[in-house]
Amino acid sequence: MRLLSILTACLLAAPAFAHDPEILGVSVEKVAGKHRFDVTILHPDTGWDHYADGWEVLDAAGKRLAYRLLHHPHVNEQPFTRSLSVDLPEGTREIFIRAHCSVDGWNKDTYRVTLEP
Repeated sequence: MRLLSILTACLLAAPAFAHDPEILGVSVEKVAGKHRFDVTILHPDTGWDHYADGWEVLDAAGKRLAYRLLHHPHVNEQPFTRSLSVDLPEGTREIFIRAHCSVDGWNKDTYRVTLEP
């Protein structure tokens, strides 16, 4: 019985259900001199206590070019897509997008997007 209690405590303490927000896809369209990014994210949002709460656009050096705040959980809308228009520096040919979770922080993985000249 004691072993079962210890095992249960370990399982509850471990981040067994922690999942980074996953970027499933990105579409890009150039409109009026800006790049519009439509980013599709999958994350097991549980409510206001744990949800994908943003994503950022980074240049090749890791500098943040833009940030998209996600204003609420998407518990019943998975995956979901949100957009952001960004004025990129001249000559930018590649960017990276990274998602953020309100509990687990920034996803270590980025989604690479190659831009057309």
